[in-house]
Amino acid sequence: MLFFFNEKRDADYIEKVDLRGMISVTDDSSLDRNLDAARIILKMQDGNIKFTAPNTEARELWKGYILSVSELSVPPSLNLLPGQFHMLQEAVDKETERLKHVDPPEVTSSPYINLQVNFPPCYHSVSRLEAELLLEKECKRGNMLLRPGSKGTSFSVTTRQDHDGAIFSHYRVTGKQEGGFSIDVDNPVPCATLSDVINHLVEKTDGALVPLIIEEEYEKNIFFIRSDNENGEKSVEQALSNPRRSLPPKPDTLKIKTPVRAPTPVEVEEKERETEEDPAAALSQQKKPPVPAPRKFTLSTSTHSATSSTNRDLRSRSHTDPLGQTISELKLKFGQKAKCPE
Repeated sequence: MLFFFNEKRDADYIEKVDLRGMISVTDDSSLDRNLDAARIILKMQDGNIKFTAPNTEARELWKGYILSVSELSVPPSLNLLPGQFHMLQEAVDKETERLKHVDPPEVTSSPYINLQVNFPPCYHSVSRLEAELLLEKECKRGNMLLRPGSKGTSFSVTTRQDHDGAIFSHYRVTGKQEGGFSIDVDNPVPCATLSDVINHLVEKTDGALVPLIIEEEYEKNIFFIRSDNENGEKSVEQALSNPRRSLPPKPDTLKIKTPVRAPTPVEVEEKERETEEDPAAALSQQKKPPVPAPRKFTLSTSTHSATSSTNRDLRSRSHTDPLGQTISELKLKFGQKAKCPE
């Protein structure tokens, strides 16, 4: 572990770094205001850390301690004095002896270990020192945030309040084996979720603690930089949104006319009977052209007598000559009377 202190006489550290996540240690050739200063870059799995040593000799010693403790062996490539190599070997021996008495980490089913925790909006993945700097910078938005703790199964709540200057406080929140969390104070406060932890602190302080919520801003439109090939000038333009394409209209369905069937003679006769029975229906059909009724022809199987044929001739003549019909009837009667005595 690397522990950081504000001053040499401080007993409490402000930050620590676990060297088990170290990838490499390299020199930084960038210049500092102090020309004698020398820098190194500690590359970790979750980011890089830059250190500024007072001189190059101190930088080599710092690199030696970091590499020796993390790898449990003194690197021979360092540019150090024999006495400094002896100091590094003593540090390796102490670390090796310490690890013999360290219990292996317990396997726990804590929801924090499984990363199945619902974080409140005021959660920020920052260190202890970064939390204080963030609250100092964003003091108008809030004065309390939740962050990862020093142990893998815990969280921390950092607060900032003004009283003759900024006062920072840190509260540990540990996860329970059976589920839930607890605020580690003199009288531990059990909470079901991390959101309940924040709500409890807000309620117990009558709203004096305000969660720090930083909402990220996103662009509402797409912008790009266009370069003019003629004059080389660049301009910021907004991308046009794709217009919605209207769907083509549906084709009209073809209307097929049903052929009209001509009425049969029987249907015509029934229609005439309905018209005779219903005068109102006859008036409504006056506008329609009349349909002539079919003629009925009856054939007689028996032989007609002269009398019947004569009567038929007389009837046919009666339609054209009424006087001739009367004379014919008289002649017929006289002829019958003359035949009777014989």
